[in-house]
Amino acid sequence: MTNALVVRPFVFLVASVAALGGLLFGYDTGVISGAVLFVTRDFGLSTALQAFTVSIVLLGAIAGSAVAGTLADRIGRRMTLLAAGVIFGAGALLSAFAPSIVVLLVARSIVGIAIGFSSVVAPLYISEVAPPNVRGALVSLYQFAITIGILAAFLLDYALAASGAWRWMLGLAVVPSLILIVGMTLLPESPRFLFKIGRVDDARDELRNIAGGAQIDDEERSIVASLAVKKGGFAALASPTARAALFVGVALAFLQQVTGINTVIYYGPRIFQMAGIGSNEASILATAAVGVVNVLLTLVAIFFVDGVGRKPLLYAGCAGMGISLAALAFAFSQPNLHGALAAIALVATMMYVGSFAYSLGPIVWLLISEIFPLQARGLGMSLCTLANWAANFFVSQFFLTMIERLGRPLTFAVYATLCVVTIVFVARAVPETKHEMLEEIRVAT
Repeated sequence: MTNALVVRPFVFLVASVAALGGLLFGYDTGVISGAVLFVTRDFGLSTALQAFTVSIVLLGAIAGSAVAGTLADRIGRRMTLLAAGVIFGAGALLSAFAPSIVVLLVARSIVGIAIGFSSVVAPLYISEVAPPNVRGALVSLYQFAITIGILAAFLLDYALAASGAWRWMLGLAVVPSLILIVGMTLLPESPRFLFKIGRVDDARDELRNIAGGAQIDDEERSIVASLAVKKGGFAALASPTARAALFVGVALAFLQQVTGINTVIYYGPRIFQMAGIGSNEASILATAAVGVVNVLLTLVAIFFVDGVGRKPLLYAGCAGMGISLAALAFAFSQPNLHGALAAIALVATMMYVGSFAYSLGPIVWLLISEIFPLQARGLGMSLCTLANWAANFFVSQFFLTMIERLGRPLTFAVYATLCVVTIVFVARAVPETKHEMLEEIRVAT
């Protein structure tokens, strides 16, 4: 087990501020699950337009993630996260004051661009400033912040549900965006980026700050050796090692989404209404309870990922997800469960989200920040995150359609089957990366 308390305060502060990008990511993706109920009422949205209101943020995230890695390689990790904070704030304010559904859709797509930026650069930045023995725990802070953001969104949705104040639900994201802006103004740049752009003395100073004066020669040598390959961008991805890392990273990012997690995040209240929890307020409260489980179980990853390892947590989590989804499929297939269906749906959903919270949730972001060579890391993470958001968009856009066409039991059975596929893929293709220096990690070709 990794004791997060042994992390130097400076390093913990840097990782925590960067993780605010995850909090905004979580809040802005989670808040729509409650807000859309009242946006639909005020703007008279059809089922298709409801789905698009939820998923348009993902189109923005696709666009943001497509350029974030290249931008981070050009202007730095810190400045890219600072830009994300500014864009988050602008999107939140525009959402709060949107006079029509068209303006709201534009605002949500702007928020999506910021989410795309943070989902690429926050894990990248944290992984590059974290010592190897606690890198898993510190990068997992990003996912922990996502879960805090989602829970905060669910609780605010519940608090404001009686009044239907969806503008406040969406607009309050401006507060953490301001904190992120101020924080990233004060924090240092990644030492690996400083080495990459030739600011060697500054990079050494930052390595000493991270290590607390400990021996840094081995880490510096490994970084400098990795930069001996002068190719960058797509040329850097052409090597066999980078191509193998890209395959594993894209597949993991895709599987994280198609196992169904964001059907619960975006449509939690709707799922609970299907199961017999009647009012908007009660279904939002049930979703908030799931959010609490999401936060608490993410702590398992923070405390165990550097001791137990990445792959064992992935095996356990995917197995738990598959069993929970199978229970949901079974419950929805029974004609005579009546009142028990709501209880089964709630417990199975909590088990599913809890299993995701210590496995696919944090560990996918961790692995894609670890497996690429430095010269290909920014672009590689962009492509993996792009695949993640594209899969996210696909799942969120077609979940209600799957429910209508396939029925509830078969829809959840499909997601359960994909959990089994994920376990097989992890066993065959994913490397164990705990305690390795970033530059020493290799994906088998």
